[in-house]
Amino acid sequence: MQTKNKCPDGGIGRRAGLKHQWSNIHPGSTPGLGTERLTWLSQPFFITNQFLCFMKNRIAELDYLKSIFILLMIVFHLVYIGDKYPYAKALVYTFHMPAFLIISGYVMNIAKGIRPFLRTMWWIFIPYAVMETGYVIMSAVLPVRESVEHLSVSLWLDKLFLHPLGPYWYLHTLMLCGLVYLLVDKLAGKWSNTFSVLIILALSYAVLSVCGILSLINALYFTAGVALRRSSIDFRTFFSASFWALLPVIWLAADETNLNKSTLSGAALTYLVISFLLAVYRYLPDYLKKGLDYIGSHTFVLLVFSPVFTMAVKPLVPVLAFEPTGMLFLCVSLCFCVMGSFAIAWVMDKLDLSRFFWGKSRMLS
Repeated sequence: MQTKNKCPDGGIGRRAGLKHQWSNIHPGSTPGLGTERLTWLSQPFFITNQFLCFMKNRIAELDYLKSIFILLMIVFHLVYIGDKYPYAKALVYTFHMPAFLIISGYVMNIAKGIRPFLRTMWWIFIPYAVMETGYVIMSAVLPVRESVEHLSVSLWLDKLFLHPLGPYWYLHTLMLCGLVYLLVDKLAGKWSNTFSVLIILALSYAVLSVCGILSLINALYFTAGVALRRSSIDFRTFFSASFWALLPVIWLAADETNLNKSTLSGAALTYLVISFLLAVYRYLPDYLKKGLDYIGSHTFVLLVFSPVFTMAVKPLVPVLAFEPTGMLFLCVSLCFCVMGSFAIAWVMDKLDLSRFFWGKSRMLS
């Protein structure tokens, strides 16, 4: 049945946070168990609000997964936590961004037309350009790990368009993968089948990787999401929810050589963690689901602003050093990063600045 309701505003997933994912419930299926048949619509979609709204009923599980992965990203961007728990950091880094990229490819809608698609990309680029520029400048001033010695226009252009510095590489990868996907589909999609399109897409990413502009393994995870989308297989059917997935996760994680997203064991860990998290989702209380859903539907805000706060909380390390495990610092810092990011977005909404930064009148819904 068709619906007249338009997808509400969201964030990256709303713009790259991936908000509003939608599905068409197939007669006789059980909602939430992965038996739905997905249907393309003309509306924009995206890992953004406009970019990810392409199906009729939101897939809440995707917002949930995005919330878990974005929170893990923030936690291990805290230098103190990453240094204190290097094994946990290596494990999380094996699956959290690959999973994000798979979801990004899965929800990437190139069917809405070139003009709307490019407009979406533009409003991902604006926040990216502003924050990447700020990060490059701060890296020349503050004692950070990825520091730059001498600022110059050429260095700024290199970091902005070719080799992003710091945590904003994901947005750079997302835009580049999306634009190449659009180009390949428009040039080859009319006379080639899906398999051929995927091969050409992977080869295009390989060329960009050889040129040093794009990480091939990241692009291949994105391509995996595209392949899943074009196969018409529901995300929750392919990533079958199972608590049993935890057992092979433990087995693989026990060997540190498996903690590499570029290996088959890394890909297996990504699949298994998603499967396990989807099983957990079924048993979460409603209030927790709603909270994670809100975070997951505004991941663009956290992707853009959380690096500001992961640097700002460093002075809390000696203050909270009386708690030896670092868990108090983790909890306080994570809350500060999330609330601070949302506070900036809220102020921008109130001051009517969001239209210039996000391309919409309100970012927070």
